[in-house]
Amino acid sequence: MDGALVLEDGTAVRGAFFGARRSIFGELVFNTNMTGYTEALTDPSYRGQILMMTYPLIGNYGVDPGAMESETIQPTGFVVKEACAAPSHPKSAMSLAEFLRGQETPALEGADTRALTIRIRSQGTMKAALVPATEDIADVARTVRATPHPDTRNLVAEVSAPSIQRYPGAGGRTIVVVDCGVKRNILREAQRYADVVRVPYDATADDILAFRPDGVILSNGPGDPAHPNVLATTVAATKDLVGRVPILGICLGHQLLALAFGARTFKLKFGHRGGNQPVKDLKTGRVHITSQNHGFAVDPDSLPSSEFEVTHRNLNDGTVEGMAHRELPIFSVQYHPEAHPGPWDNAYIFREFVATLKGA
Repeated sequence: MDGALVLEDGTAVRGAFFGARRSIFGELVFNTNMTGYTEALTDPSYRGQILMMTYPLIGNYGVDPGAMESETIQPTGFVVKEACAAPSHPKSAMSLAEFLRGQETPALEGADTRALTIRIRSQGTMKAALVPATEDIADVARTVRATPHPDTRNLVAEVSAPSIQRYPGAGGRTIVVVDCGVKRNILREAQRYADVVRVPYDATADDILAFRPDGVILSNGPGDPAHPNVLATTVAATKDLVGRVPILGICLGHQLLALAFGARTFKLKFGHRGGNQPVKDLKTGRVHITSQNHGFAVDPDSLPSSEFEVTHRNLNDGTVEGMAHRELPIFSVQYHPEAHPGPWDNAYIFREFVATLKGA
């Protein structure tokens, strides 16, 4: 037991380091997926967070680099009950421990992740640190409490592409993806229907329209959607795009779209992270099982009802999972229609978006 997870409320859980052996800080969050740890570890939406898996055995099929959703591991740390040391899968290129050590990411095994999840569900997500077990726990807890929350940083800037990138697709159309921390599978899904241009989060409306896009996707990403730097860039550009091009918002992009129309967002107690969130389509009455990873939500009472209608609701807590403009080709979903990891029930969202594109 050479490591410890220390929460801001003083809770300390000891375990064994199986990734890099160094101290880190972040917001402790939990994910309920049974599989998909490679995709989760490389999802930019986890930037600034310590990711904890509730399923007790993680790493049994190793790591396939082809499953990565970005170029690097994004959480600051990783916590599991048991890490499999002998993975077996034909596509496995390395063990989970090798993957973590190769990217200098600390990870702890042996923690009672179910008990920690119950604590987070009752008290909310908390700041935390992974440290060597020799550290004074009380001192670490004081340091954690005094450290600014990761959401105070412009996390979107940390994960967004620094320059324009192009991805050849089906051709005949062009979709611009505003990269606020985009997952690779959003790009792949868009490529099925069009050539894709990926632009940094702070691209202006003129920058985006210079590519003569048939549509724009606002991507997923980490942090507070109402961060001042994001409001001044992505949200401002989105306002300027309204009425000029079809827009699809995904996860953080959904929240940014709401902010662009004057709505408000708020932080959830413990967020939605996993592949089994039930969402009801209010138009059809169908319930879809969705992949989700977010800690903020849109305040439905702040949405301008004359312009937007709520189209989807989360059946666990009633939060807004989708909205659509009443007249313009603009809509969004809070969940991840591209899955990875998660169910494929919701790929139809991309088809519906393509149907709204110019010249469709």
